[in-house]
Amino acid sequence: MNRIKLLFFATIRDRAGVKTLDLDIPMDLTIQGLKDKLAADYPNLKESMKSVLITINREYAFDEAVVPQNAEIGMFPPVSGG
Repeated sequence: MNRIKLLFFATIRDRAGVKTLDLDIPMDLTIQGLKDKLAADYPNLKESMKSVLITINREYAFDEAVVPQNAEIGMFPPVSGG
């Protein structure tokens, strides 16, 4: 198993109810797999996982990226501005 640390920001933090979460995941899990797991295990986060922005160790990551060991995963809501 791979132990990661999730960091939640803004509205995703509100929905999660916590700032951080330590989680054990399979070694070959992708970002999409992680989003699917969170949506299934934490129903309050399901809607957020459709449009969440993800970082792995402070660098933006795409859905097909494999989560490295002991990673720090940041989860941000979509950013808008004008």
